[in-house]
Amino acid sequence: MAATLIQKLRANPADKYVLWTVLVLAAAGVVAVYSAVTFLAETKAAGDTELFLARHVLRLGLALGALVAFSLLDYRTLARFSRIALMFSLGLLLVVKIGGVAAGGATRWLQFGAFGFQPSDLAKIALVLYVAVLLTRKQEYAKDFKRAFVPLFVWILPTVALIGSEDLSTAALVLMAVVLMCFVGRVSTLHLSGMAALGVFLAYLMLMASPGRAARVESYLGVKIFPNTSAEQVFDAQAEGYQARQARIAFAMGGLTGVGPGKSVQRDFLPAPYNDFIFAIVAEEYGLIGTVALLGLFVVLLFRGFLRIARGAPDPLGLFLGVGFTTLLVLYGFIHASVACGLLPVTGLPMPFVSYGGTSMVANGVMIGILLNISRHVKN
Repeated sequence: MAATLIQKLRANPADKYVLWTVLVLAAAGVVAVYSAVTFLAETKAAGDTELFLARHVLRLGLALGALVAFSLLDYRTLARFSRIALMFSLGLLLVVKIGGVAAGGATRWLQFGAFGFQPSDLAKIALVLYVAVLLTRKQEYAKDFKRAFVPLFVWILPTVALIGSEDLSTAALVLMAVVLMCFVGRVSTLHLSGMAALGVFLAYLMLMASPGRAARVESYLGVKIFPNTSAEQVFDAQAEGYQARQARIAFAMGGLTGVGPGKSVQRDFLPAPYNDFIFAIVAEEYGLIGTVALLGLFVVLLFRGFLRIARGAPDPLGLFLGVGFTTLLVLYGFIHASVACGLLPVTGLPMPFVSYGGTSMVANGVMIGILLNISRHVKN
């Protein structure tokens, strides 16, 4: 059996460009995280940076293990369980609302002993899988409101709303990914515009319900919009705008070539430099050259995911999955970079395979694994 499996893998190899891109991102992440966790190690582990590096490498190993496992699992078999997975993840999101663990000002985690995870990471994968299944089934009447759009809408809306209640930025990315999938799946542009408009309205309501989120948006825009925030919170240099300012300083210090590996100064001032602002640390230590090279890896992933894997998929299911997962991964990377540059308000989104992370890292491994499995079926 093992010999037969090896023969099949050799006859249908996975996309080597995607695989190498992920490995290079992971290697860059190990180096960047090792530098960025210095201050965290001094405050929480008596300066033992190796402890946090070991944790990162362990989680990265789990992500790569998930990548290998899902690259071997036929995506069509996986899709059969997508509805169950989505229902299960919706249940977990509801449990988080009742008994979740708060961290970083939001309740996103479930804790089971020493193990904690974010159900939103499972939900976004399950939603993309099930939307792809529904789009595949409804291609003959994709523009019909009742038969096509409504069944999609009743799954997309509650999932995005539950994710967005505590993690608005992730919900926005998931909505963008599934809307693009639906557009590729020939769903009516008018219907999709309505769903996007409803998404914007829900985002406004969630900002109104969370002064912290609203203040971050106002600090970015430089004007006070929402009645539930205070001017001190918005315009104080040590409040909501602090992270963005420190990140811009990191970019300014890095210049063209950077200050050198391990020589970052801003890692002592940036909150969560090993996660939310890892791109700023890369910019400081490796300069413009390093940041362009890092973003170039996501461009490779974008082109291979869309033009090779999605376009070359043997069936509509593979096409929609390729579009959905590629969009999610690339959006995470570019929005993380945009936040660090000051082009977008602070979101707290990690950079895939580069930032220090747990369940998000494993979720990225699962998505890449599914993409690689689809690539095994692409006809040369």
